[in-house]
Amino acid sequence: MYVRKSTRRYHGKTYTNYLLVQSIHTPKGPRQKVLCSLGDLSPRPPADWLKLAHKVECSLAGQPHLFADDDHEVSDILRMVRESRDEGQKRRSRRAPATQGTPDARLVAVDPDRIDTEEHRAAGHVHVGHEFWRKLDLDGVLAQQGLSERARQLTCAMVMNRLVHPGSEHAMPDWIRKTALSEILGVSFEGLAEDALYRNLDRLYPGRASIEAELVKKEETLFNLDRTVFFYDLTSTYFEGLALANPRAKRGYSRDKRPDCKQVVVGLVVNRDGFPMAHEVFDGNTQDRESLSEMLDVMNQRVGLAEGQTVVVDRGMAYQSNLEEIRARKLHYLVAARQPERGDWLAEFEDEEGFEPVVRIPSPRNPFQTKSTIRVKRVSRNGETYVLCQSEERTQKDLAIRTKQEQRLLQDLAKLQRRIREGRLVKEAAVGTAMGRLKERYPGVARYYRMVYEAATKSFSWHRDDEKYAAAAKLDGAYLLRTDRDDLSAEEAWRIYILLTRAEAAFRAMKSPLAERPIFHQLARRVETHIFLCVLAYHLLVAIEKTLLDKGVHTSWATIREILKSHQVCTIVLPTSDGNVLRIRKAGTPEPSHAELYDLLDVPPHIMRPIKTWTFAEHTAEHSD
Repeated sequence: MYVRKSTRRYHGKTYTNYLLVQSIHTPKGPRQKVLCSLGDLSPRPPADWLKLAHKVECSLAGQPHLFADDDHEVSDILRMVRESRDEGQKRRSRRAPATQGTPDARLVAVDPDRIDTEEHRAAGHVHVGHEFWRKLDLDGVLAQQGLSERARQLTCAMVMNRLVHPGSEHAMPDWIRKTALSEILGVSFEGLAEDALYRNLDRLYPGRASIEAELVKKEETLFNLDRTVFFYDLTSTYFEGLALANPRAKRGYSRDKRPDCKQVVVGLVVNRDGFPMAHEVFDGNTQDRESLSEMLDVMNQRVGLAEGQTVVVDRGMAYQSNLEEIRARKLHYLVAARQPERGDWLAEFEDEEGFEPVVRIPSPRNPFQTKSTIRVKRVSRNGETYVLCQSEERTQKDLAIRTKQEQRLLQDLAKLQRRIREGRLVKEAAVGTAMGRLKERYPGVARYYRMVYEAATKSFSWHRDDEKYAAAAKLDGAYLLRTDRDDLSAEEAWRIYILLTRAEAAFRAMKSPLAERPIFHQLARRVETHIFLCVLAYHLLVAIEKTLLDKGVHTSWATIREILKSHQVCTIVLPTSDGNVLRIRKAGTPEPSHAELYDLLDVPPHIMRPIKTWTFAEHTAEHSD
């Protein structure tokens, strides 16, 4: 401590005041702190000022024996210092929370028997999700659509929910409060209710297309993505309930094996690396072939179609009208031919000449995994390139499926025969209906069986067309690709087509880890925004997996989030010896498995800045380091 002289002129007169000052260390360097004003010390010689400051410092340090009993001036100054310090402490506590002025907790006496932790919150997985949210600048993309800061925060929380622990809007607020999202986003979700989330769905609905288009541009720049080839596929998502308020909810072909439920059809376009480029929601009874034209329009509006790009679709859209539509837009196509077309190529499949094996690259996850043998042959016909493909693994699969269906068909044929023989089925029309149902139930094998009912004798029989059956068996494991490109070898065409599995993988991810299905929303706009949130979450998922893949690490997001959920944020409770309590809200030290993932993903391991909160007898103060 030392005494500093301070002068001030007022109305032409000079006033002198002496301040007791203490030098303290701060993160920004040494600073001087005024303890109290000593008034005018003119009666004392300057040589005694340092002694006075030294005596006060010793007294505050608990050394009263150094003072003479008659040094009343020192006692008065000491009292003034203590009163000033206590008053300042009370004043700061009343202003809490504050960023300065709380007791410096760098050196506190703590009761070790009473140390505790509280409010543990899972943080690692939402931390990674939020960092990729920032890398894709989704906050900026949403801001361009005029969404407020609060709306952007809610959208981020909702997408994190779909990415980490998908749930309904009803359950979402409780989940958000059980994670460290509040600390990561720097906003309180304490009073968040489901109604705010429903309203936020309505705010997002008008800007879905623009948000998706802008996000695609940022990903192409960030990950240097290819736009020469894109893959289009469809899936269906069913509803729980009647969905009476949604005109798109209709019954149709269910990929989810739920024909009893209404559904919508979702079309998705992805690029070579599996990043979504556009999605659209169609009526639940839309056939694959009917959606292609509209989806190409959507693609052109959102990301733009360029002449010479290649469209890859599955056999459900391999109709001549669809191929002509693609050509009319000056695009190329690569499709899997429809199953009946294979029969025209039976002789080519039986001819071993011209087939060449495809070199399969072992999976990095399991280098010892055996791969099936793929053989391909290129044939040009009528201005198109056809690629004949044979898969050893698929041959065994097709045989197993046909054998299983045939056994079930024969059992049901025997049951039908028994019903007719016992007189439980008499009318000819009823018998015809029963035979039609069997053909519908087993289309893969019923086509090779001829069912005969003799009304006069009330007899029912069947027999198999062995010639057709043998021809079909020769095509087990065989499939046919068609393209209007003549610059592709058989292997190149096969490798491009096989990337269509990226779209299928996207649907699997949105349905399982991102829980797109079933849909509980009733309003059409909220159904479409719900699907849109799943697509946004998939953008983050594929960006995370792509970052690892570029570094040679083949790990799924499901594995990543399982590892990172154990990295948590908690509050450390430190009761001090003077009766006060210091609470420090901070993230735990990352474990080696956490730190390795953070390093691979280029994510900072520090989740949040520590927040310190002092609890006194009557007041609370808070600040962060």
